[in-house]
Amino acid sequence: MIEVSPIADEAEEQLSLGLYNAVWPHDEYTLAEVHSFKSGLVDHIDLLARADGEAGGSGLALIGPNRPELVFAVVTVLPEHRRRGAGNGLYEAISNWTRERGLDEIEVPVLDNDPESLAFAERRGFVEDRREKGVVLHLAEIEPPPVDPPASVEIVTWAERPELARGIYEVALEASPDVPGYENERAEPFEDWLAHEMQGPSNEPEATFLAVAGDEVVGYAQLTLKAAQPTRAHHHMTGVKRAWRGRGVARALKAAQIGWAKANGYEELHTRNDERNAPIRQLNKEFGYRPAVGRIYLKGPPLSGRGS
Repeated sequence: MIEVSPIADEAEEQLSLGLYNAVWPHDEYTLAEVHSFKSGLVDHIDLLARADGEAGGSGLALIGPNRPELVFAVVTVLPEHRRRGAGNGLYEAISNWTRERGLDEIEVPVLDNDPESLAFAERRGFVEDRREKGVVLHLAEIEPPPVDPPASVEIVTWAERPELARGIYEVALEASPDVPGYENERAEPFEDWLAHEMQGPSNEPEATFLAVAGDEVVGYAQLTLKAAQPTRAHHHMTGVKRAWRGRGVARALKAAQIGWAKANGYEELHTRNDERNAPIRQLNKEFGYRPAVGRIYLKGPPLSGRGS
């Protein structure tokens, strides 16, 4: 007997997160990081699926400020609990929640090495929308690359130039719509963007690098540092103003990130890039990044009616 219900308290929220981290160990989070993420959402629901009282699955459905026209959902079921109805129950509950908010499209991620979950989504009418290729750089195997920005450009950390936050935002406004997979995302107002993208528990000014020409920020690159993964750092965003592209700015920023991560004891650098993003994928290849787990994003409908 499968029972799906919203989480009731922080203990159940931690239980839900534990299920997620067990199935997605390469992408672990702490509860503090989850709370920070949820604080920037328009709406969300966090669900637990139990079989005979034992929690075996969780689901998070959310509406974000960048794409309020759809629901993004992550459904997690432990391998030993699959094929017992937990996934169906979570999908039904998320469908009900989606329709109650007047929306008719759900986006879900699936690991690209998980054909069982991919088939589960496709059987329910979900269709692949895009793919992100995962890569990893093993820092013990490389020497820090030289940081060689173009003439008149200096690479500094945000910690060194905290007054340049507005300049970073201007780069993000110009660069984000050009990133494959993010073309249709809405930009948040500056203060919201600053709180949600730059000042969370995984964001450190010392690990955010700026390319500065005079007092103008022409590019930036940010690392995400998760407390749940103390030996891994993750590339979050690398953006360069259009007029400065093709001149080595992104290469210098990434070289600075690699050197910083190695000097600060990190063992691996991870990132995912849309398979259409040829320039950054080529740059990663030149720096020695190797293939790792990626994601497939699918879009599909909620169930047509409550209890379907």
